[in-house]
Amino acid sequence: MACAAAGDDALIGCVTAADARRAIEAVWRLESARIIAGLTRLVRDVGLAEELAQDALVAALEEWPSAGIPANPGGWLMLTAKHRAIDRLRRNDRLERKLEELGHEVAAQQEMAVFSGVADFDSVIDDDRVEDDLLRLMFISCHPVLSTEARIALTLRLLGGLTTEEIARAFLVSEQTVAQRIVRAKRTLATEKIPFEVPPQAERAARLASVLEVIYLIFNEGYAATAGDDWMRPALCQEALRLGRILAGLAPAEPEVHGLVALMEIQASRLRARVGPAGQPIPILEQKPRALGSAAHPARLRVAAALPGARPAARPVRSAGRDRRLPRPGGQPGADRLGGHRGPV
Repeated sequence: MACAAAGDDALIGCVTAADARRAIEAVWRLESARIIAGLTRLVRDVGLAEELAQDALVAALEEWPSAGIPANPGGWLMLTAKHRAIDRLRRNDRLERKLEELGHEVAAQQEMAVFSGVADFDSVIDDDRVEDDLLRLMFISCHPVLSTEARIALTLRLLGGLTTEEIARAFLVSEQTVAQRIVRAKRTLATEKIPFEVPPQAERAARLASVLEVIYLIFNEGYAATAGDDWMRPALCQEALRLGRILAGLAPAEPEVHGLVALMEIQASRLRARVGPAGQPIPILEQKPRALGSAAHPARLRVAAALPGARPAARPVRSAGRDRRLPRPGGQPGADRLGGHRGPV
């Protein structure tokens, strides 16, 4: 067990190694997207940004069990990653200009926060930029230059904070396959010099459709799995919902974003009612109302309908519908996988 020094407000009490590891895993899941997004803005390379964030994670795994958990773990990770960025760039003479830009920014921050683990997350990541950075990260992870499989894997990795093992397990493919998809995706983004930006207005509709397609394909794989023995994978549905809600907060004026989230919320409310205790599918007429969860919040539906450009009864992701079965209330998503059963589920 590790204890913070008496009176040290930077650390949280005495922790065991297991406590520290659980804290690190929780913080990484919550803050990794913000950290990677902020670093990508600085180094302009999403692959390098993730590598630097992973370096900071390793540093936390090494230090927190003995030194204690910082009072602001996210800020600690971000500032550590920025220090690693400076060290990395110093070793590469070809990146002197990037080093100078990054050095000035971190130097200014260090005047306000000494690197002792007390760093305030909002002082390390510019609050006015973090939301734009997250939106940029969504757009670059779902860029049309990447294959659909690569976009899904990269999104779950960078924005979902999932490990390669978790992604592979969710989609029933090998870890090597997922790792290769992610590596190729990063290489393609670097080779094609894809800018880390919110697309210009002329491209925004098509690029947003690509992001929505990825989110909905993740949800649909959870709602009606295309491989394996499990009829559903609720964890994927919840991850897609989380990403969709983040996107709705980042793009509040986009009606199709709210429409997609509302659709996923409605469908997610039926997850528990669609399967029996043994995992067998239950036809819709046999589903018990008390097993239904809460559906989309009415306010979200009103927002989606009231925003300029909203279209009545429009499917949120038309492109996804061409590739995968869209689950509909009372419909038959994936009925072909039910053998002899043909009732709606």
